[in-house]
Amino acid sequence: MTLDFRNLNTLWASVLVETLYLCGLKYAIVCPGSRSAPLTIAFAQHPHIEAIPVLDERSASFFALGLAKQTDRPVALVCTSGTAGANFYPAVIEARESRVPLLVLTADRPPELRDCNAGQAIDQQKLYGDFPNYYCETAIPELDIRLLQYLRQRVAQCYQQCIYPLKGAVHINIPLRDPLAPIEDPTTLEFSKTIPIDFFDHLDYQRPETSKILDQSTVNAIAALKGKRGIIIAGVAQPSDPKAHTDAIAQLSKALGFPVLAEALSPVRNIANPTVISTYDAILRNAKRADFLTPDVVIRIGEMPTSKVLRQFLEQVQPETWIVDECDRSLDMLHGRTRNLLATIETIAHALETMIATTELTYCNYWLAAEHSTRSAIDVALDQESELFEGKAAWLLSQSLPDRTPLFVANSMPIRDLEYFWKPGDLHIQPYANRGANGIDGTLSTALGIAHRNQPTVMLTGDLSLLHDTNGFLIRQHFQGSLTVVLMNNDGGGIFGMLPVAQFNPPFEEFFSTPQHVKFADLCKTYQVSHELILDWSTLASRLSRLPASGIRVLEVICDRTFDAAWRKKNLREFAIDQV
Repeated sequence: MTLDFRNLNTLWASVLVETLYLCGLKYAIVCPGSRSAPLTIAFAQHPHIEAIPVLDERSASFFALGLAKQTDRPVALVCTSGTAGANFYPAVIEARESRVPLLVLTADRPPELRDCNAGQAIDQQKLYGDFPNYYCETAIPELDIRLLQYLRQRVAQCYQQCIYPLKGAVHINIPLRDPLAPIEDPTTLEFSKTIPIDFFDHLDYQRPETSKILDQSTVNAIAALKGKRGIIIAGVAQPSDPKAHTDAIAQLSKALGFPVLAEALSPVRNIANPTVISTYDAILRNAKRADFLTPDVVIRIGEMPTSKVLRQFLEQVQPETWIVDECDRSLDMLHGRTRNLLATIETIAHALETMIATTELTYCNYWLAAEHSTRSAIDVALDQESELFEGKAAWLLSQSLPDRTPLFVANSMPIRDLEYFWKPGDLHIQPYANRGANGIDGTLSTALGIAHRNQPTVMLTGDLSLLHDTNGFLIRQHFQGSLTVVLMNNDGGGIFGMLPVAQFNPPFEEFFSTPQHVKFADLCKTYQVSHELILDWSTLASRLSRLPASGIRVLEVICDRTFDAAWRKKNLREFAIDQV
């Protein structure tokens, strides 16, 4: 066991860190500060945990979030007392809403230094409200074997609660008295003799298995959907095994004869499936066609797609709906005729694997015919578009990236362009996004976390999302990996040009579009990051087809948000022509 007996605080912190390591922790993102010094030292000197120092707490928290998304396991996040922990709040919210395991460790003043005007002391009790899966405050460190046993078990429990029964953040508040530096105290070394050699031996944490068996009545009810006019919606999902997830959806589609409407953030658009519908947003913009395609039943896997058109369609027709997800939270924003299936799609597909595939595909074929014609219209329009229209970047990415590239997509317009234009394929691209709370906080830092010690990664973002998190570039000193940032610079918030408020200027331009007029070449130079201005689509495609092995680079595409908004409004309307 790796314990530090120099003094009480170093022992306490090293027991905590060793427990986390034995539970499965691999990464700790550590922010500078005095009160957290014992924790920082324990993480920094542990031989099997990679401790990464990050100056800015908000950036650090989203970097940890990205790492946790990539590895699908908890990442520790450490800060000092005071307002430092408050900067973690947006990432804690996102961890809850998008179900990402995050272990937040905030150092704190001891009770006698609270509420008495001591420096860097605020009320840190339940700092993040009800957003964490669990909150606790540890006892004040003492040389007591029973308290060390308590610490070990409480920390192991917290690690587990990051993962099960639902992934999310856990907050541990850790009050520490002086000395905070590793000043040697002979008493602690003498105390070490009381710690048994097998103190940690029982810590072999395994995540409890969820049920692999559905009750027969549920299986029969799903099987009875065969023959109905039904659709499967493959919503926002970042499964640990994208291929198994996609194969299960394909199996369900084949068994029931339902087409699969696949959100761009679902792996289903990136692994070949003959029944995938990628242009549903455009298809459903035509009222006559939408009415003709009205389903009797919907099976939704994961969270609702981004498309407002799809949401409005489902809200209007109110089909019988089955939501497949292990989460026991409500995922039904439409409040329709909904049943919740607390299971994985893999479990459901396994239960139906002996079911003979349906031969009645008339309704499915209507959808596939609409997909074929609409997809063709979109592809032709984008292929012929020579202007630097930001929506074409999403379309180009879907065809230019190397196999299995991790792709992080910023919120606002990039995520919508992905849904409108991303072309289905078999490149096994791994899409990621912060779609829990849908904010622009920590965009760059999250992408760096996904790319750290991963294969070369790409990020698609607008200028405001990148500017909101430029401190993420400070991570470059410790970043191990490759991140290519495709920056669609339209000098402002392009998404607002798609909304009714765009008609009211002033105050639209100054208060909604909020142009910042930043020269990104100069900004990148400040952070010692590679920058290239992209002037045509062939250059962008060439840069994306071969990604660098290491480092951060920005490929800047300057576009016109007024032109882009007009292009979408005109063409999305024209793609919706009646083809039934």
